[in-house]
Amino acid sequence: MKRFRAVAAVLLVLLCVAAFLPGAAAEGEIRETTVLFTHDLHSHFLPQGDGTGKETGGYARLMTALKEERQAHPNALTLDGGDFSIGSLIQTLYTTQAAELRTMGAMGYDAATVGNHEFDHGGMGFARMLAAAVTSGDKLPALLMANYKPSADNPDQLDIQRSMAAYGVQDYMLLERGGVTYGIFGLMGEDSHDCAPTSGFTLGDRVEHARRCVEALEKQGAEFIICLSHSGTNETVKKSEDEQLAKKVEGIDLIVSGHTHTTLAEPILVEDTYIVSAGPYCQNLGSITLRWDDSGEKELVDYHLMPIDQTISEDQDISLMVEDWKRQVGGIYLARYGFGYDEVLTTAGFDLPTPTSGVQEGNALGELVADAYLWAVENLEADSPDVETVTVSAAGVLRAPLYAGDLTVSQAFDVLSMGVGTDGTSGYPLVSCYLTGKELKAVAEVDASVTPLMPPAQLYMAGIQYSFNTNRMFFNRVTEAQLFNGLVDTKIENDKLYRVVSGMYSAQMLGTVKEKSFGLLSITPKDENGTPITDFSTRVLRDKNGNEIKEWYALAAYLEHFGPDGLSDLYASSDGRKEVSHSLNPIELLKHPNWITLVTLLVIILVVTLVVVLVRRFVFGKRRRYRGW
Repeated sequence: MKRFRAVAAVLLVLLCVAAFLPGAAAEGEIRETTVLFTHDLHSHFLPQGDGTGKETGGYARLMTALKEERQAHPNALTLDGGDFSIGSLIQTLYTTQAAELRTMGAMGYDAATVGNHEFDHGGMGFARMLAAAVTSGDKLPALLMANYKPSADNPDQLDIQRSMAAYGVQDYMLLERGGVTYGIFGLMGEDSHDCAPTSGFTLGDRVEHARRCVEALEKQGAEFIICLSHSGTNETVKKSEDEQLAKKVEGIDLIVSGHTHTTLAEPILVEDTYIVSAGPYCQNLGSITLRWDDSGEKELVDYHLMPIDQTISEDQDISLMVEDWKRQVGGIYLARYGFGYDEVLTTAGFDLPTPTSGVQEGNALGELVADAYLWAVENLEADSPDVETVTVSAAGVLRAPLYAGDLTVSQAFDVLSMGVGTDGTSGYPLVSCYLTGKELKAVAEVDASVTPLMPPAQLYMAGIQYSFNTNRMFFNRVTEAQLFNGLVDTKIENDKLYRVVSGMYSAQMLGTVKEKSFGLLSITPKDENGTPITDFSTRVLRDKNGNEIKEWYALAAYLEHFGPDGLSDLYASSDGRKEVSHSLNPIELLKHPNWITLVTLLVIILVVTLVVVLVRRFVFGKRRRYRGW
């Protein structure tokens, strides 16, 4: 009996000690988890004006906010939901210096996933960025990507895989912090993949891979599981990828949701999964604190979005790091264009906002960009042919507004920051093709009819003016279209070839019009001889020095030509070159019908006639039965 009591006493002591050992929490013990999060940073290293005299963003200010939050929550995790690149001039160092990941490492990020814009330089551009990050020797965040892998038919597959292995890109990770074992994994979304057509990667099923990661992490001892998802949410639940993920996959405690640039004032709770978003462009630092126990029950203790604005002081170490990136941009990228990072090009006495998504109307910024392309053709392009030219820009490539005041080189770049050229450097180049007059009218019809289905396809053009009615039949909404050089109108001849200049991305999208219009519109980009173009890299516009004329460079040079007198007041509002009507006047709705409208009217007439005949037969038959009774 004495021996039994002695053994029992020893066991009791051991159990008491074990209860206080790290990671050996007693059943039902309450613990807290704090996660600091961002997403869609888009290389916003520096603060940007918001048009009201205030500023938002900037990594030096973000670092100050991170330090403040970490002081309050020493065991907090810092995570990012992807699209940390592409959106400012510093992105031009992406493949050579990996400025984004190295700065995030310096700010203490634990992990991040990748977004579609990490592939704007293609799969090999992503690989070169990873290699540059590793070569630097700097501290770096873990990169997690469970369902996005180089395609088997990608000729660069092995090189990309080697770079990913050297960096340590993995599906998921375990991270111990404050006595808690966290399981974290990353996902690419379906729409994100569609937005990365040059990635050369294959998208795996999100639900299947999420379940695989959760199961593996649980088996390895993860107590709290976090998904970094570049998929996003939507007001329509069926289209809300991360809400659907939470419904279908058990065991995810928290989803940091990027891609859709959503700002959630309160987290979304689906089943037992919290979904959070802090908004894009380093506007906020998100923070969520959850209290939980071994049973899986969670309680929301705190959730807030900390604005990153001029009220926050700048961290000096990060500020110096960002200034060094700016210096390198000036020497490596801008020198060839003769511009400086903060160089003032001209001034504006008014704001030029980006287009409102889904609202069909003119937009002064879009028209300014289209005019800049046309000016570049006439003033920058070497050996520009003396032919009638129309230029095209799209809402989807206009990434930032221009606010009243000084307009700088970096602001011009921000407007048109997407893509990479055939020279391997940031920024889509201008390219040329030829379309028939009939196809040129179809481009106007794309603006009129495809935009409601695909808002980024809203177009802004120079060298042409046209009108359409949003209430007319789809693909027969354009009522008038003619060339316009600022002085006179010229009739568009259906069979004549006209030169069209746009950014490479927009030009490539012209070839998809048939698919987007269900085969009802067809546009085939051609060369000056009428031969279809299969490779736009041969159609890049270059200046006298052989440099690609980038979209942003065309805009910057055009702004500069206005000089100290300032931007013309003509751009204070849309100039009416695109006239949009919403009239329900029957005459306006039916004038100039094409075959689509005529066939539709014929079908309606036949249906109405059939209904009338059936009704008459029913009524007369009922009368005969009544009389016979």
